[in-house]
Amino acid sequence: MRNVAIIEAPSVLGLRPTGVEDLASALLGAGLADALGARTVGRVEPPPYDPERDAQTGLLNPDGIAAYSAALADAVGAVLDGGRFPLVLGGDCSVLLGNLLALRRRDRHGLLFLDGHTDFYQPEAEPAGEVASMELALATGRGPRVLADLEGRGPLVRDGDVVALGFRDAEESAAFGMQPLPDALHAMELDTVRALGAAEAVRRAVGLLSGGACAGFWVHLDVDVLDDALMPAVDYRQPDGLTWQELETILRTVLASGTAVGLDVAIFNPRLDPDGTLTRRLADCLAGAFGGEG
Repeated sequence: MRNVAIIEAPSVLGLRPTGVEDLASALLGAGLADALGARTVGRVEPPPYDPERDAQTGLLNPDGIAAYSAALADAVGAVLDGGRFPLVLGGDCSVLLGNLLALRRRDRHGLLFLDGHTDFYQPEAEPAGEVASMELALATGRGPRVLADLEGRGPLVRDGDVVALGFRDAEESAAFGMQPLPDALHAMELDTVRALGAAEAVRRAVGLLSGGACAGFWVHLDVDVLDDALMPAVDYRQPDGLTWQELETILRTVLASGTAVGLDVAIFNPRLDPDGTLTRRLADCLAGAFGGEG
């Protein structure tokens, strides 16, 4: 078990107020902190949500997300400075930018991107201007400068320091005209993970992220990487995905590697889980990955 410090990051600035803002409260209510032997060290509240798309950038809430990213980076940085492992409970996927900004302020780091979608849209191809569909593109320096060059530090992560693992949206994203993933970015779609087996796929991912000049890597978990039949409490559903056991194997291997420096969890919508069954299962999966009772 790591010395885990939990940060609540209930931002929906990159999506809309659908219920994902309740993710942290739901998981903590299910006993996640106790299962991890962790304590909650802060809650970073977002600025007001603006439903109007910004005319200049084509994004929803670009200035709000920029400000929120800086505040979240401060909170994550304080945890890192204290020698603890930050577990950030979102929120939508735009919280990734603040987490990576905290690392970029320090050194060069990598990113393990566990998501059912590649989230590499450019504003003109994203139907609603939602940054939660673009955060990987923005983190690698693509898109409007207000978010692609936070604090003048962009890109927050280099293409070759990213492994996107478990995505299954290639056909959908191509139909919408999403820009292609760069060749240098390591892409391991769901079919590849299945062909290799989850254990081997994650071993290869960790190997790619643990060598070279990186001082470690961040882990981004969008719960829609799970099979839709197992995790329907998400806002953009698509068939197939990882099993609970595959996800726990991936997370356990990553956390045992000693080179992961932080983890965020995003997109789970407790309002779509009225009896709390999925909330408890997700909490158990995270606890098991960290070596808790699970």
